[in-house]
Amino acid sequence: MSFKSYDRFFPNQDYLPEGGLGNLVALPLQGRARRKLNTVFVDDDFLAYQDQWAFLSQIKKMTAGTVEKVLAEHRQAELGPLSVSDEQKPWTPPIVQPIGNSDIYENVEIVKADKLYIPIKAVSAKVLNHLKRIAAFKNPEYYRRQAMRLSTYSVPRVISCCEFTDDYLLMPRGCEDAVTSFLNKNNIDFTLTDKTQPGQPVSVTFQGELRTEQQQAVNCISAFDNGVLYATTAFGKTVAAAALIAYKKVNTLILVHSKALLGQWKERLSEFLNIDYQKPDRPKRRGRYKAFSPIGCLDSTGNVLHGMIDVALMQSCLDGDEVKPFVRDYGMVIVDECHHVSSVTFERVLKGVTARYVYGLTATPIRKDGHQPIIFMQCGPIRFSANAASLMAQQGFHRYFIPRFTSFRPLTEDKQNISSLYQSLVDDEVRNNLIVDDVCKAVDAGRIPMVLTSRTAHVEILSQMLYDRGKDVIRLTGSGTAKEKKTALHQLRIAPVKNRLVVVATGKYVGEGFDYPRLDTLFLALPISWKGLLAQYAGRLHREYPGKIDVRIYDYIDLHHPVYDSMYKRRLKGYASIGYKVADVSSPALFDSLPDLDLASSEGQIFNGKTFFVPFCKDLLAAKHSIIISSPKLYHVQQNQLTDMLKNLLVNGINIIVLSKQSDEQTDYLKSLGVTVNTNKTLSHSCAIIDRSIVWYGGIHLLGFSTEEDNIIKLSDNARLAAELIGALME
Repeated sequence: MSFKSYDRFFPNQDYLPEGGLGNLVALPLQGRARRKLNTVFVDDDFLAYQDQWAFLSQIKKMTAGTVEKVLAEHRQAELGPLSVSDEQKPWTPPIVQPIGNSDIYENVEIVKADKLYIPIKAVSAKVLNHLKRIAAFKNPEYYRRQAMRLSTYSVPRVISCCEFTDDYLLMPRGCEDAVTSFLNKNNIDFTLTDKTQPGQPVSVTFQGELRTEQQQAVNCISAFDNGVLYATTAFGKTVAAAALIAYKKVNTLILVHSKALLGQWKERLSEFLNIDYQKPDRPKRRGRYKAFSPIGCLDSTGNVLHGMIDVALMQSCLDGDEVKPFVRDYGMVIVDECHHVSSVTFERVLKGVTARYVYGLTATPIRKDGHQPIIFMQCGPIRFSANAASLMAQQGFHRYFIPRFTSFRPLTEDKQNISSLYQSLVDDEVRNNLIVDDVCKAVDAGRIPMVLTSRTAHVEILSQMLYDRGKDVIRLTGSGTAKEKKTALHQLRIAPVKNRLVVVATGKYVGEGFDYPRLDTLFLALPISWKGLLAQYAGRLHREYPGKIDVRIYDYIDLHHPVYDSMYKRRLKGYASIGYKVADVSSPALFDSLPDLDLASSEGQIFNGKTFFVPFCKDLLAAKHSIIISSPKLYHVQQNQLTDMLKNLLVNGINIIVLSKQSDEQTDYLKSLGVTVNTNKTLSHSCAIIDRSIVWYGGIHLLGFSTEEDNIIKLSDNARLAAELIGALME
């Protein structure tokens, strides 16, 4: 049975959709439908009974004993790991039926080609159910919609990546390890026949030198037929892939999703690979000849594939819904930015690949939509990973996050969607001037900045403002002709080192694969929330370049709106995960060389739910006249250590105000101590303001429950920010 029917035996839904009546199911024998021979009872041959009422009169109810007997026989689920709990007894773990000899009918002969082909007739339905679940995962979108009380109609609870033919169960190649492990664990005899494409030998050598970690990556991944290299931006994944091609020495197809990446791959492969390839004779014709390259390519402008080492645009590998035949001719396929494989179009291309070796490269294997299992099913599991900490240990520059708080407020208090909110930011002249002022100061201080936004119109506005200030601006967006884009990139690459230029771009255009090592400063002109996207953007700065001492990200935080406040909290987790420290904007040396911040002190750290407590208590004890704590959620304040500290501070005459969304016995307890408590059901800020100058601001509920994943920063001697934040809290 297909997973499409999973949890869909009845077309019901959990909640009534907004503005609708739900799914209306036609009852049997409805008049108009019956006249069309619909909603009637049929026999085994699917023919309607002549006398519907006579048929119904012969139907007998099942006795309670019969029902119990049927349930006893069929209650135990044969399905495996996707089961979470028994519906009747949710406190008991799921019971998975063991596999016995009776479930194996003959030797299981698995064929490995573009997929794993497992014969249906060789095993029982129970075994097939276990195998199907290896290639299935829960759909986060279903649970997200369910949690929001939205209709889940047509949204599958389980996404399955397996298929069925009359004779075989087809599973993705990346499931091979899990399938063989399951069969071995249950003592099932099987043979694995390799029908993959071995490819053609290629005479190629690597002309370069790998760093120690890059060599480890190549050694690890080359030991397997498939797998993912997960490494942060600036690791040198392209160079490692070039070394892998030279090691395997088979014809290779590199799949990319953008023309910019295609050009970069051609450039890098030409630099690091020495290919012994006989140049074909050119037909005699008039006109210019294009310069020959041993690296073939395929994109929307033409097909120059050589069948040896080629780079192809993923979209160009499809002819309608069919994968073009040439994809099956390579012995190795490398997928750059393989997190895009989860899309239906790109997955279709990978399903058509028969290569013996299939590898993926990515800096962000976790997708925002939760569909990352598809990546590993098509490319294999992560074989080697290199995180930000390991890269930082090798690099000679520091990473700083500079928060810039704005006073932006929407012109209307009406509920707006995110697109309207973004447009409000784009049109805000005061906010744009703040960004441009910071960019100009950075350029004047000798830095090479990039301004990133998600709106092309915003690129135009900021570019014009910078141009009016006399700055050399290069605009990079997805709009415009291919020639215009090529010209802009060429100007960027030939710009003399002494030129102090500014790159203004859209995140989608330069977010992946953009390579300009001179960049050392990033301005996030519009807010983002996903930490994976932040890691991609920050990666533009992390490439090494002579004289690069530190890299800085200016983050514009619009604290007066709860949506932007929530996005900031999520970004904070992203900064912590990629090793950034906080540089306080009140520092007089803001645009000078920043010293390495002492991690033993509280300055510069991005604290988590476990590390913030001691330095925060130290600041509370040093308070001279006032403390304001905004904690939307409260947790056991009667037993909280901070509450005991607040008692002593009250005795010493410190004025304490607590703001929260809650109004219950916990807030009553705080009031009984002498704390001024204000409740606001729309409160979103998690912060503390001490003596109207020291600010703690982030995602930690200071009087509530926090985890190690929650983060907060401290900014000292910042009376302006303190006043701005107090204003936001009192709105």
